[in-house]
Amino acid sequence: MMTEDKSGPGGPEDLSPDPSCEDRTTEEDKQQNGELPVKAAPPEEFVHPEGGWGWVVMLASMWCNGSVFGIQNSFGLIFQCLLREFGSEDDPDLRFKTSWVGSLSMGMIFFCSPIVSIFTDILGCRVTAVGGAAVGLVGLLASSFVKSLGVMYFTYGIVFSCGCSFAYQPSLVILGHYFKKRLGLVNGIVTAGSSIFTITLPYILSGLLKKIGLQHTLRVLCILMFILVLAGFTYKPLLPIKPTSSRDGKLRMSRIFNRNIWKSVGYRIWAFGIPAALYGYFVPYVHLMQHVEERFGKDSNKEVLLTCIGITSCLGRFIFGSVADFVKGVNKVFLQVASFFVIGFMSTMIPVCQMFGGLIAVCLLMGLFDGCFICIMAPIAFELVGANDVSQAIGFLLGLMSVPMVVGPPIAGFLRDKLGSYDLAFYLAGIPPVFGGILLCLIPWVEARRRRKEVTLGKEQGVDQKMIGNEKDQEEARTKVGHSVL
Repeated sequence: MMTEDKSGPGGPEDLSPDPSCEDRTTEEDKQQNGELPVKAAPPEEFVHPEGGWGWVVMLASMWCNGSVFGIQNSFGLIFQCLLREFGSEDDPDLRFKTSWVGSLSMGMIFFCSPIVSIFTDILGCRVTAVGGAAVGLVGLLASSFVKSLGVMYFTYGIVFSCGCSFAYQPSLVILGHYFKKRLGLVNGIVTAGSSIFTITLPYILSGLLKKIGLQHTLRVLCILMFILVLAGFTYKPLLPIKPTSSRDGKLRMSRIFNRNIWKSVGYRIWAFGIPAALYGYFVPYVHLMQHVEERFGKDSNKEVLLTCIGITSCLGRFIFGSVADFVKGVNKVFLQVASFFVIGFMSTMIPVCQMFGGLIAVCLLMGLFDGCFICIMAPIAFELVGANDVSQAIGFLLGLMSVPMVVGPPIAGFLRDKLGSYDLAFYLAGIPPVFGGILLCLIPWVEARRRRKEVTLGKEQGVDQKMIGNEKDQEEARTKVGHSVL
């Protein structure tokens, strides 16, 4: 019996290897040696929770959007304090120099967007957001101890704003991990955070600046950034991580440096037309408070103007976001064109208003169409480059938008310093939106022409294939006839 057991299959004397084991071991060895690619398990279809912890993430993202852009949109009040703290009326370039602080801050948020997308892709949303918020906190806290305008350029204009940029973009990306069907609604709620903060923060800042001064006010604002650090820890990723290999690394690099988006002529026009329209966009946010104080006195209720912009901007995002759902194709561009025309015209109306009520009406319309411009950026990018390239398309666009964001306010400050009035600055601020809007009108025409070419090319290819098929049939027929004769 012992002999039979030993000589039986699988016993010690059975020296023939199991073919399945041999094959499995060989494949594993080859994979470890790099001879064969690692075979990933078939991916299971990911089901978005559509709620649960996602609602906490939504509130954290809303706080991020509100705190970052609420502070940026209220810079006009900080600008006035900077004029008093670091400047002198004897300085002929006072407003030109001071406005660089705010314009650098807003510009760097957009300038860093392509870089932030790379870090988010490599490190993930949570690490990028928490690290960015921490950097922003350090920059804002350091700004509260600064005693010169030159250092403020670095601490507030660069460090604080770069941190805000790294905190902001992951707050939008993480929403796609938790929502799919409700993603439009959630995005609307999150982006409305900036409007809510823009409505309330000016009154808080105005009171703080009067009672405790600029330095202590900046330290109070650090509380918003500290909460933003904590909010970043809620960004728990849910989407499965794809296995990496040398081939996947090359694919990742191609995704990071995506050149496909620039093949679209419509996108190229859009990517350069929008920055061209934005040279005057940030001018009211920086200089409007000072203009109102000079025109209507220091006791004027200037904070209500930022409140008007915030309220109607929030309404505009919901109204025009819904309208855009019913507008097919790149015709959504015309909504953006209309918004630029209205914003440009309203900018030129600011110096014309001799009554405070007229200025309120101007700000209400500017805010409404500002919301229109912002809420349909993603749908237009989707129409121009497709779903696979839309994140890169928006990232590069935001990077290009940084240039006019930085340049516009200092030019307006320079004109005020030289001419003694903001009138010409606001008149000129209305020209770029109109020019950019005219440029964007080319996009539907270019896209329609491209589609006609594709249809024509498809028909020609179809005719060519039919001709080739007919020629093959004739050749086969001749061959068969030849065989029958022989």
